[in-house]
Amino acid sequence: ILSHIHIKYEVVKYVLDKIQYEQHKWIICVDLKMVNFLLGQQSGFTKYPCFICMWDSRDRVQHYVKKEWPARDQLVPGARNIIHEPFVDREKILIPPLHLKLGLMKQFTRALDKDGRCFNYLCRAFPRLTSEKVKAGIFNGPQIRKLIKDTEFQNSMNTLECAAWKSFVQVVNNFLGNTKAANHARLISTMIEAFQKLGCLMSIKMHFLFSHMEKFPENLGAMSDEQGERFHQDMRQIEERYQGRWDAVMMADYCWSLKRDNTAAAHTRESKKRRFMP
Repeated sequence: ILSHIHIKYEVVKYVLDKIQYEQHKWIICVDLKMVNFLLGQQSGFTKYPCFICMWDSRDRVQHYVKKEWPARDQLVPGARNIIHEPFVDREKILIPPLHLKLGLMKQFTRALDKDGRCFNYLCRAFPRLTSEKVKAGIFNGPQIRKLIKDTEFQNSMNTLECAAWKSFVQVVNNFLGNTKAANHARLISTMIEAFQKLGCLMSIKMHFLFSHMEKFPENLGAMSDEQGERFHQDMRQIEERYQGRWDAVMMADYCWSLKRDNTAAAHTRESKKRRFMP
C-alpha cells in the first residue's frame, strides 16, 4: 500500500511527535524505505544509500572487493543524498531480519537462469504469483520458509545455485534467527562468495551484512517486523477481494478486520446467540 500513498516527511514527523518519541527514544526496527524518511535520505536508487558509510552503490567493480568504505560522519542535508534533517539518531535504527531475508531471496532469484529448472520450479511452486513477481524475486516470509523445507526445490538447482542456496539457508538459520552461531561471520562470508559466483548484484541489504556485520545485535531474530509482515499478508487478501480498488471503503474494511481480531476487546452489547454447553 505504500506504493499508493505518498508518505511525506511532515507526516512521519507528526507521528513521531504524537507518540512522543523524543521522550522515549526507542530502538526503531523498520524497512529501508522508512529508514530513508527517518534519517532524511533521498529515496530510490541513489549513489550513497548507506547511512553508516559512503558505500557507492554504482561502483559495482568494488562491491565484492572493498569491504571497508569511508565512514559517513554526519547526515548533512544537501550533501550525499541527504535532503532533510534526520528525525532520529541513526544509532537507534535496526534493519529487521525479515527484510534482510527478503532482500537476499530477491538477489538470489534475479540471478537464476530464467530458462533453467530452478526458476521453472519456482513458477510451478507458486502458481498464484505472476511471472513478473517471480522474476523480480518478490516473496514473503512464509513462502521462503516453504522453499527452505522443500527438498525438490534444491534438487532442481545446478551446482552454483545449490551452493548459494545452501549458504543462504545457513545464514537464515544461524544469524537471522534468535541466536548467532559462533561461526556466523564465516557463514556470511561463504554466502557472499557464493552469491558473487552465481552472478548476484550486491544490494544495500547485502552490503549491511558484508560491511557492517558488527552492527547487528546478538538476538537479531527477536528484533522482528512481524507486524509489517502480517500487514502485507492481510493487504494481499484485501487486494484480491477489492481487485485493485484503493479507496476509503477498502481501508475501512481492513480496519474493521483488525478490530474483530482483538480478542481482548470489551463490547457494550452482549451477544444473544445461544451456545451449546456440554
